[in-house]
Amino acid sequence: MKTDLESLSPTRVKLTVELPFDELQPSFDKAYASIAKQVSVPGFRKGKVPARVIEQRFGRGAVIEEAINDAVPKAYEDALREKEIVPVGRPEVDVTEIEDGEKVTFTAEVDIRPEFELPDYKAITVEVDAAEASDADIDEHIDNLRTRFASLKDVDRACADGDVLLVDISGSTDSGDDVDDLSSSAMSYEMGTDGMLPGFDDAVRGARAGEARTFSFTPSNGDWAGVPLTVTATVTAVRERELPDLDEEFVTMASEFDTVDELREDARSRVGRLKRMEQGQQAREKVNEALMASVDIPVPEGVIAAEVEAHFEDGHEASDEHRAEIEQQSREALKSQFILDRIAEVEEVSVGESELSNWLMQQAPRYGMAPDALAQALVESGQVSMALSDIRRSKALALVLENATVTDSNGDAVDLQALESELNEAMQAAQMAQLQAQMAAAESGQ
Repeated sequence: MKTDLESLSPTRVKLTVELPFDELQPSFDKAYASIAKQVSVPGFRKGKVPARVIEQRFGRGAVIEEAINDAVPKAYEDALREKEIVPVGRPEVDVTEIEDGEKVTFTAEVDIRPEFELPDYKAITVEVDAAEASDADIDEHIDNLRTRFASLKDVDRACADGDVLLVDISGSTDSGDDVDDLSSSAMSYEMGTDGMLPGFDDAVRGARAGEARTFSFTPSNGDWAGVPLTVTATVTAVRERELPDLDEEFVTMASEFDTVDELREDARSRVGRLKRMEQGQQAREKVNEALMASVDIPVPEGVIAAEVEAHFEDGHEASDEHRAEIEQQSREALKSQFILDRIAEVEEVSVGESELSNWLMQQAPRYGMAPDALAQALVESGQVSMALSDIRRSKALALVLENATVTDSNGDAVDLQALESELNEAMQAAQMAQLQAQMAAAESGQ
């Protein structure tokens, strides 16, 4: 096999590969066998039709096409390894020459990871917020618990954020046609959560019970995508939450503690753990940002354009501002992948079976699947390599974090390894609790 490499840009190359026919023999053997299984020829059992008969009955061109379709992908992968190219995205392959008995020539244009020098990734310094649980943080944590046990009371006033409304809604087109999908009554909704239709909160805020408000919006997906609609929202009740008093009666009802002081101490511990988790995530993000800022890498424009278009295929709002935001996110994500992949190569980072199992356990809840089911789905969709790459990059970033100097806003050093150990213990405890809950649910269902 002869391979020529042409650089079209820092992020795109063209491979020209010439395959001698004698190297195609295994693919020809597969082609004959494949065709023989698909056709019926009188006098021969299916799958046992000789090569010469296949060529006589169906033409040598059909055999050559089948053989080339088998050989070219393998030759392309061999060419990438030979030229030490890391592809990004799918190649554009074109068979340019077929000389029967002599050679097959094809070209492949593909976006690639560009060459770049790694920065000194073992000497990064970042500052993160201090992990302090203030009295205000503790009060907020306890108030959230009180909110779970709050009662609702009708009020005769204009609604404001935080109120819970009962509302009837209806929708119609400019021509007056009713929109069934926008017809509902006695819906319960908390103002200020932006969980209803676009523009709903702004339109209804300040309304009183019995008052109707109208507003317009244009859906970006669904049956009415692109059609201007008018929505009428009638508030039938305005309710505010009444929090229970913070006393021992509430504490014993809502927790395993007996006194307010015990509840506050537990809240301090929980908030502190959350603050440390946020601190660790902030350190991770800032170290990655420092990596990104320390090296200039061109990214394949074709890949970025494809990712942006894929994002908007499912009906996301395609405003210029949103499109620019998605494009920037795609650039940053791809650049980060390039850097972490190079670090993983330099440090010879590998992924073990136990690490893949842990990754599956962490990711499975995001998809509402059991780890085994997620593993099977990855195999069936050919996405196992994606999962391995994700784990490898995470390990590469963890290696950078281990060597980074991290201080908080008070000037104190942050021990990320101790934090990681604490978070792992918390995660394992949560996973065990989830497993016990699943087992208990399964036993109760028997």
